[in-house]
Amino acid sequence: MCPAEGCGFIFWDNPLPVAAAIVEHDEGVLLVRNHGWPEKMFGLVTGFIERGESAEQATLRELREELGLEGEIVRLIGVYPFEQRNELIVAYHVRAHGPITLGEELEAYRAIARDKLRPWPFGTGLAVRDWLTSA
Repeated sequence: MCPAEGCGFIFWDNPLPVAAAIVEHDEGVLLVRNHGWPEKMFGLVTGFIERGESAEQATLRELREELGLEGEIVRLIGVYPFEQRNELIVAYHVRAHGPITLGEELEAYRAIARDKLRPWPFGTGLAVRDWLTSA
């Protein structure tokens, strides 16, 4: 609410929609590290869903922008609140092919065998947990 009495303005502070991809590639499950992240911190390919695009379109766009890959959506994994960042994550399993080319947002990537992948207890880690237990 507006601090001034009778203003009438309401600040809703709705969460921002974010697309996330668990990317299976010939090299393994791909995790990425953005510029400025700690050296050992890697996560899923993610990005904000833009006006006029679906969550699926945003997921595949982010895959192209961040890793230079084309892919196909296998399935929706789930939708997850990420309260620490006021985001709502829409996570997909994606299969991708071709050579990896890091986009300007990324510092590095890592390919991990599915059986070595471990979920983390917040944000996109919840999608990783559900993906690992679903197949």
